[in-house]
Amino acid sequence: MARRTIEVDDEVFAFLQQHCEPLVDTPNDVLRRLLLREDSEEPQERAAPTTRRLPQRPGALLPLINAGVLTPGDVLRHEQPRRRMVHEATVTPRGWLKLADGRSFSTPSRALAEQTGTTINGWTYVHVPSGKSLYELRSKIEHS
Repeated sequence: MARRTIEVDDEVFAFLQQHCEPLVDTPNDVLRRLLLREDSEEPQERAAPTTRRLPQRPGALLPLINAGVLTPGDVLRHEQPRRRMVHEATVTPRGWLKLADGRSFSTPSRALAEQTGTTINGWTYVHVPSGKSLYELRSKIEHS
């Protein structure tokens, strides 16, 4: 695949930064997600019919599914007691997180940032069936 260099002004770069997951997304990832809608579980419903689609990449939770720690359909919850808000997401078979509004995200941090409106560590989501955070579950399989 050919690589091209483009220049963007400060305002466009700030926009890209607002829509990225720090230390994960490149500007190309953000543009690809926003323009080609590649962060969706149902790409054919959101993309224009003439847009060429790449296969969906596995989500960050797939290793936890493969290890038997998570199951597709499991609910994840994040509570903000001071704001009296509870955010939930559902684990998909490809290891993505699906929100109640139908949007899907490949990483917990991106999903939770969309729900809370701020940059936040999504590995703090609590796996409702076990009562443990994603961070704890991930640590469990990394140290096995």
